[in-house]
Amino acid sequence: QMQLAESGGGLVQSGGSLRLSCTAPVFNFNYYDIAWFRQAPGQELEGFACIESNSNGGDRKYADSVKGRFTISREDAERTVFLQMNSLKPDDTAVYYCAAGSCRSWTRASDYGFWGRGTQVIVAS
Repeated sequence: QMQLAESGGGLVQSGGSLRLSCTAPVFNFNYYDIAWFRQAPGQELEGFACIESNSNGGDRKYADSVKGRFTISREDAERTVFLQMNSLKPDDTAVYYCAAGSCRSWTRASDYGFWGRGTQVIVAS
């Protein structure tokens, strides 16, 4: 059974913004690096952002496809990781997942042991 939970997806116009949240009520969430993945229809799962735990240094990584538009952050007091998505484009349409593991292999989905069920993002043109 998955331990994470994503929220905040929806339908937005091109150029708009959304903020996704990722929480985990049943494990020591703040000590894990958290990655965001997405899967567009007919496409492979894409890892595009990761944030280290604060104990690991809190470093952030982004794929070129989202760098400058998306911002990953975490609020330990809320046991939550956020993904602020700005300047959204139609090709950002996908199901978005968060996963707990290590940013050292931040694009490799098989290295992440805890996943959410995903939240749908649709960007209309």
